[in-house]
Amino acid sequence: MRKGYLGVDIGSISTKAVVIAEDHSILASAYLWTEGNPIAAVKRVLAEIETQLSGEDVEVVGVGTTGSARELIGSVLGAQVVKNEITAHAMGTLSLHPDVRTIFEIGGQDSKIIVLRDGVPVDYAMNTLCAAGTGSFLSSQSRRLGIPVEEFGDYALRSTRPTKIAGRCTVFAESDLVHKAQIGYAIEDIVAGLCSAIVNNYLNNVGKGKEIEAPVVFQGGVSKNVGVVEAFKQITGHDVMVDDCGHLMGALGIALLAQDSDSDEHFDFGVRDLSFETMGDECGGCPNNCEVVYVLRDGEFIDGWGNRCGTGIEHVRRAAEQV
Repeated sequence: MRKGYLGVDIGSISTKAVVIAEDHSILASAYLWTEGNPIAAVKRVLAEIETQLSGEDVEVVGVGTTGSARELIGSVLGAQVVKNEITAHAMGTLSLHPDVRTIFEIGGQDSKIIVLRDGVPVDYAMNTLCAAGTGSFLSSQSRRLGIPVEEFGDYALRSTRPTKIAGRCTVFAESDLVHKAQIGYAIEDIVAGLCSAIVNNYLNNVGKGKEIEAPVVFQGGVSKNVGVVEAFKQITGHDVMVDDCGHLMGALGIALLAQDSDSDEHFDFGVRDLSFETMGDECGGCPNNCEVVYVLRDGEFIDGWGNRCGTGIEHVRRAAEQV
């Protein structure tokens, strides 16, 4: 029986998962919307992964989690490795592009840049405050224009005279888009302008002060938009590589780290049938008054986080016993 390693990337907008073999090939993958409920999303992802592995001679023996809900889902899945998105994305990208020097990543709710030298991340930046440079911004504008977001890139490539869109702020961009449409600009020119606005916003905020060198890899859900890819190429002057599995790169990276952990513990997909509940409580044991989040599995305490010392965990453990 072959060994497999599960990597799960739980973001605010989407949840991704892969199972890799010992040779790093992807045996199964899943991508779906988180919809504000990471535990439910992971249960659906596990069902999809298990279906894809049905009939395969594979045993999952290591689990890793990353993304904004990594601590929670790491506890739910009993993960051996829990790492931040920077580490996971760098690891996944290096497995495919050992010489990569710059990683652009734009997701549904945030974006990041990772600068690598000689295979080591040396600098990074993240943007979680402004939606103007993210996938959610493109989705909202596609609805406003009546164009499926999947077709945005094709519209942009048909443009010969992209119009300038004020992309520094979502509110200004929306009002500028409406104004340009009302005075008669062609839809494809407006869409191309939006793609360029996304890139300029990204480079002026997330990429500000960063030394962008080739090879450059672009990933995240927005990397599937060929209009944004083309705008990156034109504005940076670099070729920009996009992988078919670019939207799964965080999950791939954390799966590789799970493999490196040398775990040999059987993972039971039946975990999705268990009941999980998350709760929060303030410790009150000292002036820090830590807000500790904990998770119950079928009513029993399994883990907690947010504490600065062991007192917080003991406090929520006792609270869990009284639930």
